[in-house]
Amino acid sequence: MATDETARPVGVICPRCGSSEARTVDEARVGKGALRKELNSRLQKGPEKSGDGCVHFIEGMVLTGIGAALAYTGVDQDKPLYLAGGVALALICFFGTIAVVRGDRREKSAEEDGLAKADWLWRPAHYCYACEGVFCPGGTPWPGVLTPDQFKKMVWTEAGYGDQLTDKAKSAEIPPGTLPWY
Repeated sequence: MATDETARPVGVICPRCGSSEARTVDEARVGKGALRKELNSRLQKGPEKSGDGCVHFIEGMVLTGIGAALAYTGVDQDKPLYLAGGVALALICFFGTIAVVRGDRREKSAEEDGLAKADWLWRPAHYCYACEGVFCPGGTPWPGVLTPDQFKKMVWTEAGYGDQLTDKAKSAEIPPGTLPWY
């Protein structure tokens, strides 16, 4: 039976505080205190777009159907305003739905492409529970200790979706020299 002590890599010491209470960021996102410290979102590798546009497509087609039904009512009851309004509503909903579904597909594709780019920074990173810092053992691929918000900004920017940051990570300052291009 494996214990928590045997699951952790041997010799991972936080360079800031010297604590051995460090876990990989993947483990820390679901580990002790993760919910209270919001580690799941603060140590996130990417924006996690879950949908593929299917729900938006169904919603749009229902609205398009309502527009078509309104247009049919206009023809059936000889009401030209219903006919014109129904046709306009159906067309707006149909083309709007196509645009939204294409946008969903583009965002999902960008997320999948970005995850591979972010992996080289995210995978070796460790989170220290004692000082709440994120670091890489041995200083590779980046040296020093960052806050979770600085870490998230660095990873998301490297992955190509730093413009989607909405929380405290958006305003976090990454220390100069962390990566050669920062």
